[in-house]
Amino acid sequence: MSDLVTPAALLLDFGGVLVQTTTRPDWRLRLAEHVHRLLTTAGGTELTVEQVAADIGAGAAADSHWKDAMSRPAAPAEMTQRFFWAELVAADWPDAARTVVATESAALCRRMGELRQERANRPGIERLLGLARDRSIPVAVVSNALCGVVHRDHLAATGLAELIAVQVYSDEIGVRKPNPALIEHAARALSVPTGAVWYVGDTYDRDVVCGHRAGAGATILMRSRSTDSCPYEPRFAPDAVVDDPDALRALLTATDSVH
Repeated sequence: MSDLVTPAALLLDFGGVLVQTTTRPDWRLRLAEHVHRLLTTAGGTELTVEQVAADIGAGAAADSHWKDAMSRPAAPAEMTQRFFWAELVAADWPDAARTVVATESAALCRRMGELRQERANRPGIERLLGLARDRSIPVAVVSNALCGVVHRDHLAATGLAELIAVQVYSDEIGVRKPNPALIEHAARALSVPTGAVWYVGDTYDRDVVCGHRAGAGATILMRSRSTDSCPYEPRFAPDAVVDDPDALRALLTATDSVH
């Protein structure tokens, strides 16, 4: 940690760093009811709400396994919203029903994001972002997301968006961490060298690997509920490990002023 210097920019993951999430137990049923109404309006009557809910659950499980697998390739692409709905959820549905969810996939991913999780800002994140503002260190969000709009909505609603210069989400640029292109994209948007940023995430297989591949000036691991669920033995070590945003703020305060 003693070798760390003040970054030219601070790049933060969304889930696990900016916010902490809690999954709602009834999200599949609520989403299935929404999807079933769409199908019924379009003239579909073959599927029940319970069947739709079961397939949404199966699609979410397949998506989770796919995400683990995609932390291995050197430059993984992001899954499209259309693929999630037409292939992972509705693969065995009648053609007309598959067409409905494929056509409405962007809106359905947004609704799924809204229903699936409760989001709360991690304690201390406002203080961290305030310190970055006071020290003229621009901040970017760099996050995997099937629907980044949901993240943008949360940041706008909680006022954090005013303290963030750039937001980069995998669904919007078509690649996902650990593809280093996400970090490189954010650094370019901030007009700073990739080697001069701190990248902060909460997972080894996606975030620490991504920071290493991108050649970030420092890769910081912020511990969360997801940190110890790495599907593979970590290949790379972070430059520092912190428990929460206040610990990251203390680490930032302790660095040199040299960029």
